[in-house]
Amino acid sequence: MSDVPALPVTFRPGRTRAILHGLGAACFVVITVIALAIDSMSPGEQISFVFTAALFWGVLALLARPKVVADDEGVTVVNVARSRRLAWAEIVQVNLRPGDPWVFLNLTDGTSLAAMGIQPGIARQSAIRDAKALRALSETRTGAAD
Repeated sequence: MSDVPALPVTFRPGRTRAILHGLGAACFVVITVIALAIDSMSPGEQISFVFTAALFWGVLALLARPKVVADDEGVTVVNVARSRRLAWAEIVQVNLRPGDPWVFLNLTDGTSLAAMGIQPGIARQSAIRDAKALRALSETRTGAAD
């Protein structure tokens, strides 16, 4: 079994978050500078450019939102649009198979929940390490070892 991390612990796709926030900030600055540099634009048009840039950054911030937080009582899965709180007993299995875009949690009700906070896209080894840590926590907390 993998080393069990101390609780509480938060798993996030760090590089992905940095890239998304960096891209959002860069686009905001570039679009704002362009809006202010074009003299032929009215103040309303300039404001609409800045608003659009802020909106774009906001969308990228939503994409950077996913995380998985584990504590003594259970796991909170925060995905792009929704959050879900799970007790440890609700988690049957933690899966990250080759080719999966993120970790999937098999639940006692027979469903599967995507945990987008652990994704191998840019940092594969980190995602594998985090998935193993979450699996070890789940097995320790529920007493179910495969």
